[in-house]
Amino acid sequence: MTKVTIIGATGSLGRAAQKALLEQTDAELVLYARSADRLEDQARTTRLAADVSDTATLENAVAGADLVFVALSGNLPKLLSQVMTAMDKVGSKRIVFISSYGIYGELPGQNGRVDPILKPYRKAADLLEASDLDYTILRPGWFDNNSDQSYQLFPKGEIITGNTIARSAIASLVTKMVQNPSQYLKENLGIVRN
Repeated sequence: MTKVTIIGATGSLGRAAQKALLEQTDAELVLYARSADRLEDQARTTRLAADVSDTATLENAVAGADLVFVALSGNLPKLLSQVMTAMDKVGSKRIVFISSYGIYGELPGQNGRVDPILKPYRKAADLLEASDLDYTILRPGWFDNNSDQSYQLFPKGEIITGNTIARSAIASLVTKMVQNPSQYLKENLGIVRN
């Protein structure tokens, strides 16, 4: 049975991923967040209410995970480093990390300039790319609740045209990677609606 750990499970992307994975796969889910105990108790889910600084609980959450989905906010370099350390310690390798578009100055009009608010997202992406983990970095545009699940992927280095993406579209892509873990390995992809 496939095991997926969702770190940031109470956030909007964590919830969207949980819904898609429960509906479209038979994966066992570990839902990890400070307030995970507020999530509905469902079949095939384990809720772990803890901060990522809780090393023992985090290691337990990622141990044996076929894929770890990380959708966090806050001090991203520090938080992601804690997740990466836990994964290294327990031998889990596959990670999908949500960053942000614009971290390379790749939007029309940015001309290579990166807004200060995006620098932590860039630093976290740089840390992950330098690791030995089997990563996929997703750089979405602005999230919305549109029912349109279409998306376009832009490899790192390409200008991104478009600026919105449905949460459910991101969850759909994550579900595809759970079903085919070798898809988009070591890739850093912008994602916006077609």
